Amino acid sequence: MIEKMQFISITGPKSDIDRVVDQYLSKYEIHLENALAELKTVQNLSPYMQINPYKSLLAKATEFQNLLNLDTIQKDKTVTLEEAVELIQKFEGTLNKLDQQRKELESQRQHLEDLLQKMEPFLQLDFDISSVINFRYVYCRFGRISKEYYSKFETYVYENTETLFYRCSSDDSYIWGFYFCPRSQSDRVDAVYASMHFEQLDISQELYGSPVEVHDRLTAQLKGIKSQLENLENKIRQLIQGQGSELYAAKERLESQSRNFDVRRLAACTHEDNREVFYIICGWMSVSDAASFQNEIANDSNLYCFVESDDSSSHGEPPTKLKNPKIFRPFEMFVKMYGLPSYHEMDPTVFVALTYIFIFGAMFGDAGQGLCLVVGGFVLYKLKKMDLAAIIGTAGIFSTFFGVMFGSFFGFEDVIPAIWLKPVEAMTTLPFLGQLNTVFVVAIAFGMFLILLTMIFHIINAVRTKDVEGIWFDQNAVAGLVFYGALVAVIFLFMTGHTLPAGIVLGVMFGVPLIIIMLKEPLARIAKKQTPAIEGGKGMYFVQSFFELFEVMLSYLSNTLSFVRVGAFAVSHAAMMEVVLMLAGAEAGSPNWIVVIIGNVFVTAMEGLIVGIQVLRLEYYEMFSRFYKGSGKPFRPFLKKKNK
Repeated sequence: MIEKMQFISITGPKSDIDRVVDQYLSKYEIHLENALAELKTVQNLSPYMQINPYKSLLAKATEFQNLLNLDTIQKDKTVTLEEAVELIQKFEGTLNKLDQQRKELESQRQHLEDLLQKMEPFLQLDFDISSVINFRYVYCRFGRISKEYYSKFETYVYENTETLFYRCSSDDSYIWGFYFCPRSQSDRVDAVYASMHFEQLDISQELYGSPVEVHDRLTAQLKGIKSQLENLENKIRQLIQGQGSELYAAKERLESQSRNFDVRRLAACTHEDNREVFYIICGWMSVSDAASFQNEIANDSNLYCFVESDDSSSHGEPPTKLKNPKIFRPFEMFVKMYGLPSYHEMDPTVFVALTYIFIFGAMFGDAGQGLCLVVGGFVLYKLKKMDLAAIIGTAGIFSTFFGVMFGSFFGFEDVIPAIWLKPVEAMTTLPFLGQLNTVFVVAIAFGMFLILLTMIFHIINAVRTKDVEGIWFDQNAVAGLVFYGALVAVIFLFMTGHTLPAGIVLGVMFGVPLIIIMLKEPLARIAKKQTPAIEGGKGMYFVQSFFELFEVMLSYLSNTLSFVRVGAFAVSHAAMMEVVLMLAGAEAGSPNWIVVIIGNVFVTAMEGLIVGIQVLRLEYYEMFSRFYKGSGKPFRPFLKKKNK
């Protein structure tokens, strides 16, 4: 169902807005509207212009709270706004100093790791690196070369250049080493090595010495830096956790204050004219919340509230807030996927819930597999709170029910007796059509019932919106209901062997509604006293309406036959499980239980998914399309509701 709404306007002294939001509005859910837009006919109003000074502080407070272990702090502590601002500012200054120290240590750690990475390929050298780098007449450079160029390097460089390359180590991509050449030839040799994609490494004085000794010294320094970083991190954590309760309270206070300022964006103010300035807040509340709010502010002399009913058209259509019993609430997901109902439209949640689980059960009737869906669905809902899991669990109940009715248990048809029928075997003899599968006949009859029911829903929605055409003349209105109802009645009488009504009665019951549907637009304009009755050329209108009538007739037929899939899936499920049991060798009396289990898992997963989608298709295309538009505006409470 859709909660009834009332439009409220709240006004009071401008300086009192924070108290009103904190003391009153925070206890209720209110969908705020822009006051200037709603009161556009009122003169001398201006927007409440004020920048929120707490947003940056709130962002910092939220950042600090994310570092807290909320399970170990006291959450009922309160602080004043001034204390909250001072605490966050002071805490930010302290953390900035510690963070600067951490950045310096991180920089040192990174530098040492880079040096160790440079030294790693040369650990096998047993001499002081500085001794070869500082030769007087011989030039030396350390680096690496790609393996794909190394063979070319050996061939070309050694044959044409006065140099010697000493290989130290390698991996999958590179070979590390260093080369010598006369200092007088260093520029030319460097150019040659560069053409071979040799990457020189900058050997700083920090790496001078024996590689092993340098590596040990750098490793010790790195260990010390990491220890300092760990101690600093612990200090920061202890500092944050030590003031956890105060930080949490400060964040809550700043969040409340920031929220109050956000309310001002939608508020309006009276012009200053040497008089006290007043604010105005407008929005939608549920009837129950509006009544409680009025009772609470009755003795507040600084606050005035004016309440209007939802019938007032001056504020547009109210937002939609769904309120359904808990058992049906997960099915709101399907409704919202199609579109939220408008405020004056029927909420189809209960209808969707009942029809979805019933049709799902009929199409997927197996007591054993249904119980698996029940257990799996509700366990998943318990753990993850997923609406889809609750839907699967509820649908599984009806799968179990129809499994008992069909006598099917994990595909075995002889474990439990069929209370109603066996989908594959049950046949019905009908006049003119001969023998048909019983579940097909029942599925068509059930589909006819649902189509008639959705037509009634369409008429109810049209009455709510005062849509004359939708009430009387549309293919889903009274005219369509009479035609399709008469058709269903005639088919029922014929199939059960009863006498049909007289031809003239059938002519009236079929012909008059079709003519009304064909002329729905001019009839609606006449009923609304609009002229002319037919817009544009009359000849073209009648030709167009005539062919549209054929489309209407075909839609009745296709929508009805679409429900055959309910029976088809009931039969196909039994047939699929028969194949599984045949593959498992059940006919021989000793089935392969591994094959049975795997087959049941496969059929449950695959057919459960397909059936779920097919039932949703029936809901959307064969039922929703007849009565439901889903063009509602969602109710979005601007303030987070608190306990009173």
